[in-house]
This record gives sequence, structure tokens and C-alpha cells, in this order.
Amino acid sequence: MDGFSWDRRIARAGELSKTHAAASGLLSFYQGLAGFQKEVFEKLASADDHSISSLLPYFPRLLSLVRKTGSPALVQAADRLASGSREDWHDLLDGVWQHDEACANLPAETLFFASALLQPYAEFLAKPEFLAKQSTTSPVDTSQQRCPFCGSKPQVAVLRPEGDGAKRSLLCSLCSTEWTFRRLVCPNCGEEQKDRLPIFIATEFDYVRVDACDTCHTYIKAIDLTKNGNAVPVVDELASVSLNLWATENNYQKLSPNLFGV
Repeated sequence: MDGFSWDRRIARAGELSKTHAAASGLLSFYQGLAGFQKEVFEKLASADDHSISSLLPYFPRLLSLVRKTGSPALVQAADRLASGSREDWHDLLDGVWQHDEACANLPAETLFFASALLQPYAEFLAKPEFLAKQSTTSPVDTSQQRCPFCGSKPQVAVLRPEGDGAKRSLLCSLCSTEWTFRRLVCPNCGEEQKDRLPIFIATEFDYVRVDACDTCHTYIKAIDLTKNGNAVPVVDELASVSLNLWATENNYQKLSPNLFGV
């Protein structure tokens, strides 16, 4: 996530947890989780093995972290996974990484553990420095509806200053790759008619938009950095969880649930 280091994410979660009571518990948990993910990310830099198997040694630590600070539902999922084998853990991680259709039907609490480990892994693999060593190129601006690097759905949109306005990009839910995407297009179905693409902004979060689509009835949040340059999209998306209620009440489904399944 260019410009949004792990340290910035951790610090932002701490800041917002003090000012947004409705999401404070979620943000505090994410703060600790991001610290764990940062360590995984940094250790991959000095590792020779970058296969899915390289993540297995971190699985018990993730289970332990969740058991200490996670929600009751995540703690129950951690207990179930703890009774599994390393092969079971590998199959889960590999299935999510390969976008196996069977994984789409798994409980959100189970998918959390796969995503929590795969996010720093995927983000490391997507780094330009790593791609250069592999004799491949980093993704460039595209109009793809899925991540041009790992094929995952976007988690959140980002609005950045450009001229007198702002350009929109999409941020991958798994590897944090960011790619340019036209503003007046639904990132799910490709709808282009402006009157079919309503926007909702709440007073509490004047820099967070809900970009909805009346054709496919999905939505994605957009973090407007022209209004709040201190925002860290993946963290501010969590803090604005109350906007999800408005979207649900208006029959819109989130394009891609975040790490916590909301």
C-alpha cells in the first residue's frame, strides 16, 4: 500500500480507537493484529522460501493472538483451527490464495485467519523490489475490476488530488496493490450511468463516501484524501463501520467485506 506503511496503519488505528467509540474495540484489535502482520512482512524479506508453506510457522502465533484479544466468534474459530493439522492450515491458505470457489462458502471467521496471514505475504510479493528480482513487472494503472497482481476484489477506493479535482484508485483487499479506476464506473458491474451511481456521505465522516450502484446493488467506500490527508484507507474504512448500516438498510451489499467480514 504505497505511502501507508505498517507503522502508519498501527498508529492510525490507535488514534481512531480513541475518537470513534462504536469501532474502538475493532480498531484496538486491528492495531495488535497489524503489529503481528508487520513482523511477518519484515521476516519474509530475509527468507529464502516464499511459498505458502513459509506462513505455517506463524499460524499458532496468530491463533494465540486471537484467543487473547479476539471476539468470541473468532476465539471459537481459533479453537477449531487449533485442532487441525498443518496440512489443513496449508489447504486453507492455498485455497484462499488461489481463489478456490469452495473457500467462498467458508465462514467469515475462518477466512479471517487465512486473510490475516496472506495479507502481509501478498503485499510482500507485490513489492516492486521483489517483482524485479523475479524478472516480472509491477502492475501499472488499469481499468480492471480486480487486482492486476493477485486477482482479488478491491477493499476500498481512494481519492487523491489531481488538478482541481481528485482521481480515484482501487485498493486490493489482499495485497494492497493500488490501481487507477475511473470515478463514474461501478467497480463491480461496470455501470457508467451517473444516475445509477448514488453517493452517500455522513456528517460524522465527511471524507468517507459510500459509492453505490443501483444496477448490481453493491457499494464500496471511498476515502477522500483531498479532504483528510491523515487518513489511512484500510484503517479509516474500519472506523467508518457505521456507514455499513446505511448501506444495508438501503439494500446495498458490500463489494468485498473487510478482514473482519463486515
